[in-house]
Amino acid sequence: MATQKELEQWRRRHARLAAQLAKTGLIVQGTITERTIEREDKSEPGKTKAYGPYYQWTFKDKGKTVTVNLAKGQVRAYQHAIDNHRRMEAALMEMRALSLLILENSTQGVIRRKRKQ
Repeated sequence: MATQKELEQWRRRHARLAAQLAKTGLIVQGTITERTIEREDKSEPGKTKAYGPYYQWTFKDKGKTVTVNLAKGQVRAYQHAIDNHRRMEAALMEMRALSLLILENSTQGVIRRKRKQ
């Protein structure tokens, strides 16, 4: 059983994480990939020509992978939303762990009977 001081520390940390979540801006899942395409240069055989960079946002929707092409101007906003999502998930994971600690140490479980011998 945890001390009262530990319980209060866990509750304060949980409250700080909840406040942090309340300030979270736009969130989207996924990854942004920068791609370039190299093709043979038709005007100079034997040499290649690079096209790009192109930006692709990939995410899961109903179990399927979806890829969306982004304009260069969209990349910063989408990456910020992806970073927000990752911070939110990390905060939620910590909140779940803290919640379990708090509940296990502040509530009484089932009293077990002693076995007859």
